[in-house]
Amino acid sequence: MPQTMTLDEKLAISNRAIAMIKAGDEEAGRRLLRTAPMPPYLAKVFKEKVGAELLLKAGYNLSEAEAEFGPNWLNT
Repeated sequence: MPQTMTLDEKLAISNRAIAMIKAGDEEAGRRLLRTAPMPPYLAKVFKEKVGAELLLKAGYNLSEAEAEFGPNWLNT
């Protein structure tokens, strides 16, 4: 089963990303935000609305969705 991050780890990533965006490096900040696991319910909605391919291509961390829905959830 994939490892998930603690809430404190997620908050630390968010805080660093926000600081990067405020400092003018929006691309790096958004890239960093994608390293935090996307909540499973949101990943499911994104899959339905924009497709699995975009989720994978964009580099979102889907570890929590995989843990909840199984390793092949994007293919179903």
